[in-house]
Amino acid sequence: MAGAQAAAFARGYPERDDPPPGKLERLANELRYVFARAQSGARSLGEIVAAVEAHAFSRLGDEELRTLAAALRPRLRRAGFDDLALAAEAFALVREAAARAIGMRHFDVQLIGAWAMLRGMIAEMDTGEGKTLTATLAAATAALAGRAVHVVTVNDYLAERDAAQMGPLYARLGLTTGCVRQGQPPPERRAAYACDIAYCSNKEVAFDYLRDRLVLGGRPEPIAMRMGGLSGSDTRLLLRGLQFAIVDEADSVLVDEARTPLILSGTPDQSASEALHGEALDMARELDASHYRIGEQGVEISDAGLARLEALARPRGGVWSGPRRRERLVRQALTALHVFERDKHYLVRDGKVQIIDEYTGRLMPDRSWEQGLHQLIELKEACEATPERDTLARISYQRFFRRYVHLCGMTGTAAEIAGELRAVYKLRVARVPTNRPVRRSRRPTRHFGPAAAKWRAVVQTVAERTAAGQPVLVGTRSVAASEHLAKLLDAAGVAYRLLNARQDRDEAEIVAQAGSRSCVTVATNMAGRGTDIRLAPGVAELGGLHVIATELHDAKRIDRQLFGRCGRQGDPGSYEAIVALEDDLIKSFAPLLWKFASRAARVAPSVGAACFRFAQGRAERSHSRARRDLLDLDDYLGDILAFSGRGE
Repeated sequence: MAGAQAAAFARGYPERDDPPPGKLERLANELRYVFARAQSGARSLGEIVAAVEAHAFSRLGDEELRTLAAALRPRLRRAGFDDLALAAEAFALVREAAARAIGMRHFDVQLIGAWAMLRGMIAEMDTGEGKTLTATLAAATAALAGRAVHVVTVNDYLAERDAAQMGPLYARLGLTTGCVRQGQPPPERRAAYACDIAYCSNKEVAFDYLRDRLVLGGRPEPIAMRMGGLSGSDTRLLLRGLQFAIVDEADSVLVDEARTPLILSGTPDQSASEALHGEALDMARELDASHYRIGEQGVEISDAGLARLEALARPRGGVWSGPRRRERLVRQALTALHVFERDKHYLVRDGKVQIIDEYTGRLMPDRSWEQGLHQLIELKEACEATPERDTLARISYQRFFRRYVHLCGMTGTAAEIAGELRAVYKLRVARVPTNRPVRRSRRPTRHFGPAAAKWRAVVQTVAERTAAGQPVLVGTRSVAASEHLAKLLDAAGVAYRLLNARQDRDEAEIVAQAGSRSCVTVATNMAGRGTDIRLAPGVAELGGLHVIATELHDAKRIDRQLFGRCGRQGDPGSYEAIVALEDDLIKSFAPLLWKFASRAARVAPSVGAACFRFAQGRAERSHSRARRDLLDLDDYLGDILAFSGRGE
């Protein structure tokens, strides 16, 4: 075992030390942001395939297989899982157990992907290549080596599904499987984490880590431990440390969600009253367009706006007398009024404001915006305002995941962010080849000026494709856009199935049927990540699934994720983008171009491509800068957590 890992396991709560980087390391990280690229894993990692094939366990009985797995445990614990020969033997056992327990046998490319993860990498594997099954190889091997394994997914549904599907495989090897879900009481969560392999969402495991930090009063001191966990006075702890994590959809978890810190709240703060937020909204409504501007960094109040605020605040007195507090409150109110949009950034359901994840389109009902923003939006929508909460502990995803003794992951789209993953997490990206040749074809992007022309083209394309029997998946960026398209399809007499945050409970069932003949599925960005779209009989001969993007995303990766829904496992498929210069991407990141959008009904491909390339590049740089700023703030604080306003 490497020295750093040995030191981590000498503590009762294993985790990796994460000191703030020095000047030279910061410089090296900046260079990695720019120059790091995904590397092919076929040559350097393909050695695992022949090593696994050297083991033949098909003639062994079930009990013999379990006995062999038990005998492998002490050898893996002593030598670790970096040893090719031991890892190959473990992979061969897992592959045989999978064939018997769940009727699935790992492909060679899945062996390569799992070996990349055991080597501490991100495996980039195309959609439909079986990442869920690939993870079992690395998870079972690490568990046999005595590590507490966390398989981290993007939501509770996928955690439950994967734990249920893969549990019988692990059981054949004598390993236990747990699942952590939202709303579980502490005893059930503790029992799940005590299993050899625990499936959980990134949000649940990060917040449970914060709860453990509160129990330990910050950073735990070295204490006696058993490999099975902590004992005695530490029975309140949920986790067994941060030993081994496999992050599914790693780009979403490690990058897309890393712009906002996770905050564990406690007793309501009565000082922030509903009346104060109401006054802030009233004052914000008194400002016009000359008093503020909305830029990439948020709302900025002009000098004229500050003067107007001072005049409005003078008769109110009290807290409004302080210019800084006044400006902060009104800036948040302006953000609530003019930046955050209903059915795009949030839904109002059952009288409550629920946040929509901008990258997945899924609801996050237990999350709230901080610094009064959530309460301001609730008042804006005439919902009952929830009280602000005291911050007990906070952490960024960057600092949290960097504390795992062994961190790895898998995703279909990591090449574009290879530099950031290397700079922030010290993770290399290994490109894993596909099991079968890719038959996915691209259609030329169509660019329009006004949005209305774009939507007409989308409806016409959907009607033409489905008339020929081909299934179509249409991706939108917001709930509002998906429902707008649904109305247009209704008017055109085209049948469809709608999938957005309002139908999140039906996601898996809707996506699973998206490959049926003449089926039209209108979906927000969730597009069923983690759920296979299988083609119905006869659909492959019609060209397979056709995917249409109606807007380009802030990150090219997200577009690639949507397009990857077609052409899985060698199936035929096609995709195209139909976009307009009135789209939000251009409006937000290339506003001068957006102003001229309505002057041309159709835009030349070269001009349209240049506009969107410029806007996407600017958006990606802006979001990357926001993530780096958050990480710099964590480094400045000098520790992971801030307890009751104190840094350790």
